[in-house]
Amino acid sequence: MTSLTAYIIRRLLLLVLVILGVTVLIFAITMMFPAEIRAYMYIRNAEQARPEVIPRVIENFRLNDPFYLQYGRWMASLLQGNLGWSYTSGQPVSTAISSRWVYTFQIVMFAAPIIILVGIYLGVQSAIHRNGFIDHICRILSIVGWSLPSFWLGLILISVFSGQLRWVSIGPLSQEGINHVANTALFTRYTGVSVFDGVLNAITRADISQIGITLDALAHVILPVIVIVTIDVALLIRVMRSSMLEALNKPYIITAKAKGLSKNVVFYKHARRNALIPVATLSGMLVAGLLGGLTITETVFAYGGLGSWAARAALSTDIPAVLGYAILTALIFVIANLIVDILYAYIDPRIRLD
Repeated sequence: MTSLTAYIIRRLLLLVLVILGVTVLIFAITMMFPAEIRAYMYIRNAEQARPEVIPRVIENFRLNDPFYLQYGRWMASLLQGNLGWSYTSGQPVSTAISSRWVYTFQIVMFAAPIIILVGIYLGVQSAIHRNGFIDHICRILSIVGWSLPSFWLGLILISVFSGQLRWVSIGPLSQEGINHVANTALFTRYTGVSVFDGVLNAITRADISQIGITLDALAHVILPVIVIVTIDVALLIRVMRSSMLEALNKPYIITAKAKGLSKNVVFYKHARRNALIPVATLSGMLVAGLLGGLTITETVFAYGGLGSWAARAALSTDIPAVLGYAILTALIFVIANLIVDILYAYIDPRIRLD
């Protein structure tokens, strides 16, 4: 067994313990609410959600028992895929999350690679050309980008491209696209992600016109992606620049220069690789945060994603919905942290021996 494999196994075992700890903490918080509200955490359908049925649910799941007994029953229900009933959405929490997370994912799958690649590239160039023209431009872009409120930038883009130019409407699809997707005889929702489903329907139905849904979804995702990239790439540029400058002042880099190695080898092979360690952490947490929902951006663009849904649920004190959202985001961050740890071990093999 290689050191990297052993390291990954250790991290996976720790991952299980962390997830258990998170569920205990989240469930402990819900215990502060009355049993009548906590009953919705066990409900599976609208019939059980009727007010006259709630006392029976409380009795069946023994919601007045000690904490550890209730936690065990809730975990058993959770492992069966039951996150409870969202009374604001009128559907199971798992269904509400899955139907809305695909819209958030559709934004993130385009925004995240751009943020990471552009942020790293501009950060490296800024450090290499320290105090030069490129450095000044990158620093100005990062300061301006990080200072812009996402709702303000979103409203400006909507007023220009949707209001003035009328190039695209807000939302995940045009009204024509929404009607087409809703017609199950004409369109099948394979993944829920319209960009993919348009292509899959074109293949399975041998109908090239289905690609129109993909193009429609791409047109509507551009503006939200611009907002997310503009703001988040600014932070990554700053961190990458600082990390790269620190790496360039390390003794081994000075030695590499003294040996006559080319600038490309020194900068891109030696310095950049070591400078990526803190950036890997930030990138992982940024992507995890994006996948957890883009509350403001989704609300401004009426995108109907996970973040805007969770915000409405919280305002309505929809405890099962908030609980399900908390579990999902915790799981996303824990997995993101695991991936970052593995990247650490790949970038710097010394970490595997710690």
